Amino acid sequence: MLKGYRVLDFTQFVAGPTCTRILAESGAEVIKLELAPFGDRGRVAGDKPRDKSLRGTSQSTYYFQHNHSKKSFGVDIKQQRGLELVKALVSKSDVLVENFSPGVMARAGLSFDDLSQINPKLIMCSISLAGQTGPLSNKPGFDYMGAAYAGITSAIGEGDRGPAQLPMAIGDSATGVTAAMSIGFALLHRERTGEGQYIECSLVDTYFNMHEVNIPKSSLRGSSFHPKRMGSLHPDGGPTGVFRCKGEDFIAIMVMPHQWQRMIKIMNMPELADDQRFNNPRARRDNNEALKDIIERWLGGFESRDAAIAALEAERVPCAPVLSLHEAMSHPHLRERGTVRRVKDKIIGEFDIPGMAAKFSRWECPEDVVADRLGEHNEEVLRDILSLTDEEIARLYVDKTIVRDPFLDAPANESSDQQDES
Repeated sequence: MLKGYRVLDFTQFVAGPTCTRILAESGAEVIKLELAPFGDRGRVAGDKPRDKSLRGTSQSTYYFQHNHSKKSFGVDIKQQRGLELVKALVSKSDVLVENFSPGVMARAGLSFDDLSQINPKLIMCSISLAGQTGPLSNKPGFDYMGAAYAGITSAIGEGDRGPAQLPMAIGDSATGVTAAMSIGFALLHRERTGEGQYIECSLVDTYFNMHEVNIPKSSLRGSSFHPKRMGSLHPDGGPTGVFRCKGEDFIAIMVMPHQWQRMIKIMNMPELADDQRFNNPRARRDNNEALKDIIERWLGGFESRDAAIAALEAERVPCAPVLSLHEAMSHPHLRERGTVRRVKDKIIGEFDIPGMAAKFSRWECPEDVVADRLGEHNEEVLRDILSLTDEEIARLYVDKTIVRDPFLDAPANESSDQQDES
């Protein structure tokens, strides 16, 4: 869908790489600009090859998951020649995505104002903690700082304890999706008008948009409204939450007001319909814990979690088993749809990563995806896009203007040059 578009990826870790990976899977040519000497800092996370002889390789499962389908170009932009190469690539590209702290690109001479002088049709997207303007704009930070500033963290955890830590980078992934969506819209705008533009996406903005109902409530009610931490229960009642079935088996149940009668019928507890603690949504909300005890005692009477789910589903009460990660990864539904994707790396081996979240009727995402080692496409980028000669490329290696994984075969010219010098 995006074939013919070239994207420069100046990002690291999760949010930025998620954005550019989506663009790559949609057909764009994505060139990942990795800073010398070590490249994306995500390369040191995740699992590395088990072969101890490959301990120094740049490849890792973490890097593969977030950066497959891209071309790696390892460059030192602190050298003037490296900076010139990046600017030359900008002149031949459609999109640039970066997620440095605000101000870093400008100090390097790579601000949108600088780059739009080189390429007026450039679409540039900056991803950061809190945006490029405002009191927090100069503050560096990661996903969990965004959740804290957006009022998300304060609502997570048990009521009698402090806030809980999110166990995964939800905001990073969502911000990456937001950025990819925004770039798609900007490309459509450019097709219609010929105009490039600058896009900001921030973790705080993305997280704040995740509040489902509490923003207007807090605005209207002021200090009289305080969202509470409810642990495994949803604060709006329902009953909605995570309920213990047997042992360490849990079921997620969500009962809307119009489904309450179905829940009573399944449980064979008609008396709950007239119980003042549970006879309306507000009462069920206020007596959440008591209702949870009743439901968990009922669930404990089933032989298994699956039997309890079958009973709930018979009356179309929304529910799901709370699967472990291993259970989710082996579920036939996730496997059949490609939600769990099996990949093979030439030095790490076979392992699973998440698949593309969206499914298209007119576009098949590539199945056999690969992730470059650091600098693996240096020669292709410099030779095919910037028309450099083999001698010029070899000199860039000697000067350490460009870098590559030590386990990649050295370019022929570089090897001969080094032999001559020795």
